Amino acid sequence: MAMISPSRRVRRTPFSDGVEAAGVKGYTVYNRMLLPTVFESVEADYHHLKKSVQVWDVACERQVELRGPDAARLMQMLTPRDLRGMLPGQCYYVPIVDETGGMLNDPVAVKLAEDRWWISIADSDLLLWVKGIANGYRLDVLVDEPDVSPLAVQGPKSDDLMARVFGDRVRDVRFFRFGMFTFEGRDMAIARSGYSKQGGFEIYVEGGDMGMPLWNALMAAGEDLDVRAGCPNLIERIEGGLLSYGNDMTDDNTPHECGLGRFCNTHTAIGCIGRDALLRVAKEGPVQQIRAIDIGGDRVPGCDRVWPCYADGQRVGQVTSAAWSPDFQTNVAIGMIRLSHWADGTRLEVETPAGMRPATVQEKFWA
Repeated sequence: MAMISPSRRVRRTPFSDGVEAAGVKGYTVYNRMLLPTVFESVEADYHHLKKSVQVWDVACERQVELRGPDAARLMQMLTPRDLRGMLPGQCYYVPIVDETGGMLNDPVAVKLAEDRWWISIADSDLLLWVKGIANGYRLDVLVDEPDVSPLAVQGPKSDDLMARVFGDRVRDVRFFRFGMFTFEGRDMAIARSGYSKQGGFEIYVEGGDMGMPLWNALMAAGEDLDVRAGCPNLIERIEGGLLSYGNDMTDDNTPHECGLGRFCNTHTAIGCIGRDALLRVAKEGPVQQIRAIDIGGDRVPGCDRVWPCYADGQRVGQVTSAAWSPDFQTNVAIGMIRLSHWADGTRLEVETPAGMRPATVQEKFWA
């Protein structure tokens, strides 16, 4: 692929100086910001992530802030997940849907207070949708993008590194909860979450001026832990079945098609804009769904477009993400497969840039 030319329209992050000093070799553009994709190599980064600890610049996970008396009402209008039992200090994975039940985003919602929420978004213009809903329904709420940039610490040694910078209390933060911690006199929300299956934290850094001081502090504290700059890893996320909005799902797909039905409480999520459409989907069931797919043969090339899947000469789905897995010694993939062919063990053929490959549908992902 040709080089992406830098400009002010593709925003740098508060951590970009550290990323560049660490020798980043590749970027993608995510929410109009730079997101690192590789440092040493995708496979070398993958092995290191699984055995040590990495610091990730994920400032591209922009926050949509809802603040005001109607913040909770607006948040429930966006998602079919019932939020009535959610307490301040909790994080929820929340499918965001439109009026047809189509996926607009799959963010993490962070409840700071009854009248203040952050939506930590995947790659889409969700801010504009939320502003439109708030204005159209004349809600008493401010919707904006605050100066908040997440920094992730991921890997099996992440607890040790975080404790050195924020104190041992950070070890007590439970999965998908957050606590407030102080760094150089500035309060920061720290959640036990992240876009990997290796465990870790996401630090919500308020104020771009704190970006490099925190980056440098983590790097200095983790020298003997073999800390390195890292990034979401393609291989590791496919092994774990972590979906990528815009790759594995779009607004043409419902949460049920994406295997996210367990995050939908459609009957009780009163007020959700897409509720009526999703009630019909929940009753009838999806006709296609995300599945893990094992692709045979040598390592496949990069998957930058859909790869059609066939059975008995008929197209039955498509692969949307794929990579060679060193640990499982196979090509791991994510695909959207029709109901008639999504059962565990179903044999398919996948049309890759390297030719047709045999493939097998799996009930579960690898990790």
